[in-house]
Amino acid sequence: MADMLVTGGAGFIGSNFVRHRRASHPSDRIVVLDLLTYAGNRASLDGVADVSFVEGDICDRALVDRLLAEHAIDTIVHFAAESHVDRSITGPEAFVRTNVIGTHTLLEAARMRWLSGDARAPHRFHHVSTDEVYGSLEPDEAAFSETTPYRPNSPYSASKAGSDHLVRAYHHTYGLDTTISNCSNNYGPYQFPEKLIPLFTLNALSGKHLPVYGDGMNVRDWLHVEDHCLGVSLAIDRGVAGEVYNIGGGQELANLRVIEEICRSIDEAFAADPSLATRFPDAPAAQRRATAELVQYVTDRPGHDRRYAIDARKAEAELGYAPRRDFATGFAETLRWFLNNEEWWRPLQERAAVAR
Repeated sequence: MADMLVTGGAGFIGSNFVRHRRASHPSDRIVVLDLLTYAGNRASLDGVADVSFVEGDICDRALVDRLLAEHAIDTIVHFAAESHVDRSITGPEAFVRTNVIGTHTLLEAARMRWLSGDARAPHRFHHVSTDEVYGSLEPDEAAFSETTPYRPNSPYSASKAGSDHLVRAYHHTYGLDTTISNCSNNYGPYQFPEKLIPLFTLNALSGKHLPVYGDGMNVRDWLHVEDHCLGVSLAIDRGVAGEVYNIGGGQELANLRVIEEICRSIDEAFAADPSLATRFPDAPAAQRRATAELVQYVTDRPGHDRRYAIDARKAEAELGYAPRRDFATGFAETLRWFLNNEEWWRPLQERAAVAR
């Protein structure tokens, strides 16, 4: 049993982790700390039993100290982060504050709580990071492993690289029991509609353009969020202190291939369920037209990494991790979720449009 603080637990991956952990470890005591910025949503935790929610900032040292003491926290799972590359290009300051200073605040609070004095209680600080810290791969390069040198290319990935280095340093310098996981591109339920899959899915339902950067051939390794949460949970329970584990989906696909799957799946869903045409009358599929008509190529963003790929063999061998879904299966589940949860995403779609 763990007394667990989950930062960013009302965000996309964090809320899915809370749901996963509550189901797989029902005796855990879970406290969620989330600032509820534009991408956080308290409703993402609706229906999850026995979770204490605190609205607050990971940079607030006094608050973090109080939570660690009051709830006798022995495990921190750190999801809280600014994560959208486009936003990091136009406003990098928020990324440095949250991703670097926020992580440092948590590490210092954990060090003082868990390592001060002679008695050092068992503890774990798990830091959730990204494959983007490794930079970009050429088409014939080997996938990212845990020993791949860091080569971040955006303010976002640079800020995450900085936080990774801090976590590593706190283990090697102070003996803090840490683990790090670097994941590939996540998708699934409760994802804020600014990332590719929810953005294109909801744009298609609304009859809006599907903006494809450049030639659309940027390649990502797609990971269903529930598979990611499984990997994180295994790292917490089985990971060796000081180690890094890459968590991937084994689904390396070009953006255009992903977009084709979105368009095809939506067309098939409308053909199978005539009520969708009534609910989403602006969708091309409601008029029996191809969703792919909405695809529009736009100018590529600066510094757009060409290819990411994850080598997850270490996590498989040491943690027993294996993804449970291929992309077709995972996206079919995701599309069903968005079709069945319009009340969750409709307000956020409007918020995302304002924020852009």
